[in-house]
Amino acid sequence: MNPEIVRQTLDAIMKAQQAPIQDPRLAGILQKDANSSFHQAGSAVSGLTYYDLELGAKFLYPVLTPLRNEIPRVSGKGGIQANWRAITAVNTSNVRPGVSGGNRGGVTAVATKDYTAAYKGLGLEDNVDFEAQYAGMAFDDIRGIAAKTLLEMLMLGEEATILGGNSSFALNGGNATTTPSLADVATGGTLPANTTHYVKCVALSFDAFQYGSVGATGVQGQITRTNADGSTDTFGGGAAKISAEASVTTANDGNATHSITASLSAPILGAAGYAWFIGTVSGTNYLMAITSAPTVTLTTPGLNTNQAAASLGANDNSTNTLVFDGLITQCIAAGSGAYVKAISATLTTDNAGGVVEIENALKDRWDNYRLGPDTMWVNSQQAYDISKKILTSGTSGAQRFVFNSTQDALNAGVMVRTYLNKYSMSGGSVIDIKIHPNMPAGMILMTTKKLPYAMSNVGNIFQVRTRQDYYQIEWPLRSRKYEYGVYTDQVLQHYFPPSMVLLYDIRAG
Repeated sequence: MNPEIVRQTLDAIMKAQQAPIQDPRLAGILQKDANSSFHQAGSAVSGLTYYDLELGAKFLYPVLTPLRNEIPRVSGKGGIQANWRAITAVNTSNVRPGVSGGNRGGVTAVATKDYTAAYKGLGLEDNVDFEAQYAGMAFDDIRGIAAKTLLEMLMLGEEATILGGNSSFALNGGNATTTPSLADVATGGTLPANTTHYVKCVALSFDAFQYGSVGATGVQGQITRTNADGSTDTFGGGAAKISAEASVTTANDGNATHSITASLSAPILGAAGYAWFIGTVSGTNYLMAITSAPTVTLTTPGLNTNQAAASLGANDNSTNTLVFDGLITQCIAAGSGAYVKAISATLTTDNAGGVVEIENALKDRWDNYRLGPDTMWVNSQQAYDISKKILTSGTSGAQRFVFNSTQDALNAGVMVRTYLNKYSMSGGSVIDIKIHPNMPAGMILMTTKKLPYAMSNVGNIFQVRTRQDYYQIEWPLRSRKYEYGVYTDQVLQHYFPPSMVLLYDIRAG
């Protein structure tokens, strides 16, 4: 090719690039304004731009089920309940063993107890409509996700039931929650002066405390649920029978800075929390606080957009007959033999590297049953408090910290992970301290995995006995939806409740 022709062609191209195109048909694509067709779009879903979407949905939620993961699962053998019989004490009449020559010894007696635990079904349902399945093609398996998340949701519900399920223990014996005592405080709030305020309280079981919130939904009394097949189930949502109304009149000082302290005379056994309702008209009270302790400071008037106390009705709804009794309920059941203690104060250091309330419980279990727990299940608040009490006790001067000389920085923060049980024949055993995601604030539950009794005939001291373990059903089509159910049929057996410890109404600090 002629070099001169090449040079002329390149010059013409460069000149054309430097000059605007005059053709009016191309004017729109050259304007760099909001009407231009070819420039980077201002939105990820507009213009001719690639949508950079990673394949596969992300699952950003916790599935924490430590008790379900640890507790052995065994297969049941049919029937409507698990049944077992135990010898709980020997030589109950304390017959002395000495005998005289040629004579026989004294006759002893043993104590026995029969146990039953009814099977309960647990299950949840979901569905995927045809359009959702179409829309997810080449992105994710929507039906597979539905099955996965259903199983995880059931596991989370099962975990909460294992810990706090309550089928049989009515709070306060099914009677009304204790009437609160009230006191006017001149400061700390926005309540008006010279105004009578009316307060009611409701004790909450584990379920009601876990699912309750201050707002329009509030806490649940009786629940009537419409199921996937159109049937209905009615059961208790966890709220006890509401208290009688108490009243107090704020001082006539002209200040709208008052608050009201309300408290029960004692914590209610089995209550995980308390809901507090306030209003300025008798019989018209609105939910304004939920606490873990039987005391509260109410600082604002009742909001009529929040749940009304009247919506709970007049009955006790603290039990749910559709579930089995969990560990907490089995602790507090009459005649359980478990160590159950209301603290009604903060934990106390013993100035010897321990906590008084924990030491008392451990000593009691050894003195009465010659055993000790191996796991301590706590709320995050109690985990912090236990560490603080131990680290700030009178033994702090003897604590030693090791520094790595090769590093320039010091990592702050200490958390107590285990607790030494001094009361055992071996001179000490270690208790693991574990934060449970569902443990109500103000509670500590201690459990034991193995009985220290020779030939006890108990392999698992507590276990989940399944009449039918996890199974999934994809129901026949009745509309353009794929409908799924994930179920299990089981019960929680605990062969020796005296091996458990429950401390409750522990105040933060």
